[in-house]
Amino acid sequence: MAEKVIPLADNRYAAALPRIPLTAMRPNGLLGDALGRPLRDLRISVTDRCNFRCSYCMPKEVFDKHYDFLPQTSLLSFEEITRTARLFVAHGVRKIRLTGGEPLLRKNLEVLVAMLAALRTPNGDALDLTLTTNGSVLARKAQALKDAGLKRVTVSLDALDDAIFRRMNDADFPVAEVLAGIEEAQRVGLGPIKVNMVVKRGTNDGQILAMARHFKGTPIVLRFIEYMDVGATNGWRMDEVLPSAEVVARIHAAHPLEAIEANVSGETAERWRYLDGSGEIGVISSVTQAFCQDCNRARLSTEGKLFLCLFASQGHDLRALLRASYSDEQIAGAIGLIWQARTDRYSELRSAAAAGEGPDSPGASGARERRVEMHYIGG
Repeated sequence: MAEKVIPLADNRYAAALPRIPLTAMRPNGLLGDALGRPLRDLRISVTDRCNFRCSYCMPKEVFDKHYDFLPQTSLLSFEEITRTARLFVAHGVRKIRLTGGEPLLRKNLEVLVAMLAALRTPNGDALDLTLTTNGSVLARKAQALKDAGLKRVTVSLDALDDAIFRRMNDADFPVAEVLAGIEEAQRVGLGPIKVNMVVKRGTNDGQILAMARHFKGTPIVLRFIEYMDVGATNGWRMDEVLPSAEVVARIHAAHPLEAIEANVSGETAERWRYLDGSGEIGVISSVTQAFCQDCNRARLSTEGKLFLCLFASQGHDLRALLRASYSDEQIAGAIGLIWQARTDRYSELRSAAAAGEGPDSPGASGARERRVEMHYIGG
C-alpha cells in the first residue's frame, strides 16, 4: 500500500503563477505544444467531492469524514469557468467534458451547462459538451441537463453484480440505481452514451463478459479502462492491471470482434465491433499501450489550476489571473505560453522504463507522492 498523502486544503497542489506575454497573443485556433500536439479537449472539474469511495480513486481510509475538501470560496464560479472555457475555445478546444469528483453534486450544475452550451467556435459551431458521472443521481438530473444543452454522458460502472459493485464503490450503493440513470439518460437523448469500466485483476475482471453481454445489442458503447497509477493514494500495483489485450481476447472468444478506426485524432480508446453487427466496445490502455503522442487534453481543476497531464504533479494557477485585473487577451496569452511549453508524456516514459528502454519512470524515486489525485481533476 502506498504511503498516505493528504494534501492541505489551503495548498492542495503546487501551482505556478502563469506568465503574461509582453505582446498580446491573439488565439488563432492553431495552438500546438512543444511536441506538436494541438489543444482540442478541455476537462473541467466542478467539485472535488464524491458520494462514492472507489478504491482506485478515493479510498475511504484516506477520504474519510475528516478529509478536508475544498471550501466553496476556493471553487471557480460558473462565470469564471465559462470565461476560461471561452478562452480555451479560441485556442482550438472543441470538446468540453465536465468532471469531478462527482459533477452532479455541484449545486445548480445545469446553469453552468447552459452557459457552456451557449459558447461557439470561431466558425459558429456548437461545442461537443459532455459529462462523466457515477450515475448515482443521473435519473433525477438527466432531463434538466438535456434541457440545458448537455449533449451526452459517460457513466462509470465497474460491475453488474450488485455485491461486487457495492464493494467497489465502498458506499453500499446499489447497481440498480446506476442502471436506472443510464436508462433515463437514454430516454431523454443524452447519447450516444458511453459506459466506463475500470478493470482490476482479481477484483472485478470476472465481470468483463457479463458487462459485454449486457450492453451488446444496444447503442451504448462499453469501454474497459486499465487500472492506472493516478495520484498517490490508491495503492496501485502492476499485478492488478489486466492488459486491454486480454480483455479483448476474453470477449472475442465468446463474441468475435474486429478492430475499427478511431472516430477522431487523439481518441483515447481503441475501438472494436462485434462481427454480428450488434455494437462495439472500446479499450483504454494507458498502462500497456501509451497514447501520449496524440494527447490533446488539458484539465482545469475545481479551484482553477490548469494541469497538462492526468499524471501531473504541478498545475498553473489560472484562478489568480481570473481574480486579478488581467484582460481576456492577457489570460489567453498566458494559456498559450503554458501549452506551447508542454512536453508531458508520462505514460510513454513509464512504458519505456518498464521495458528497460529509457530513463526511470516519472513515478519513481518519490515523484509519485506529488502527483495530483484523480478526484481533483477528473479522469
